[in-house]
Amino acid sequence: MAFPKPRPARAELPRQRVQSLQCGQGAVRAARFNADGNYCLTCGSDKTLKLWNPHKGTALRTYQGHGYEVLDAAGSFDNSQICSGGADKAVALWDVTTGQVVRKYRGHAGKVNCVQFNEESTIIVSGSIDSSVRCWDCRSRRPDPVQVLDEAKDGISSVKLSAHEILTGSVDGRVRRYDLRAGQLCSDYLGSPVTSVCFSKDGQCVLAASLDSTLRLLDKDTGELLGEYTGHRSTTYRLDCVLNELDTHVGCASEDGRVYFWDLLECRRRHKE
Repeated sequence: MAFPKPRPARAELPRQRVQSLQCGQGAVRAARFNADGNYCLTCGSDKTLKLWNPHKGTALRTYQGHGYEVLDAAGSFDNSQICSGGADKAVALWDVTTGQVVRKYRGHAGKVNCVQFNEESTIIVSGSIDSSVRCWDCRSRRPDPVQVLDEAKDGISSVKLSAHEILTGSVDGRVRRYDLRAGQLCSDYLGSPVTSVCFSKDGQCVLAASLDSTLRLLDKDTGELLGEYTGHRSTTYRLDCVLNELDTHVGCASEDGRVYFWDLLECRRRHKE
């Protein structure tokens, strides 16, 4: 006789501050953990990128090479490289150990708002205020992107990747999903500029934040609206939204200086930090 598996324990939400990092970079435009969560990157308005051990609160290295403020960064799957994008319209590929720029990719006509590696860290995908998404081959020395996605009618604010998909959010109010295997584009209109998008961990849903102070959970394949999350304030700035590791809670930053959490299924706000 087989007994049913015990129900997994309910995910615990963060309720206390563990560490504060005094970055000394002016305004911090983005903070990103690496793949295993042992390190994090901070992007500064002083044109620098810093690598941290957040658990000890120690700065490991500073990367200098952008001409203007750094807006986003991401680490490769093996932690050997970093990609970053900035207001200088450039995408930079860094060697983590030496701190040197391996290559710079120029082709965007405006600020690079977001960057992501693909799963194998062989391609960098960047989104810009120039309304385009560009894919750069890290292995070759070709200066041009291997692909340009220019369907957006306004600036790209957020890019996320899965094994075979590119998900984008843009100021024209649309969430676009490019299926690279099928060669298809799916687009959902939210009616307000989109500031952040992400996939659920099970790959079935898409979460999008927009400037009408609302988060929306969409079915990835049909575009059906599964849930709306409100209570925070987002009307002016580009703020991130996330799903936790178990897809049980939704989190988002707010312009009142707090981070808000909601129960995914009940769409009920759990608490704010």
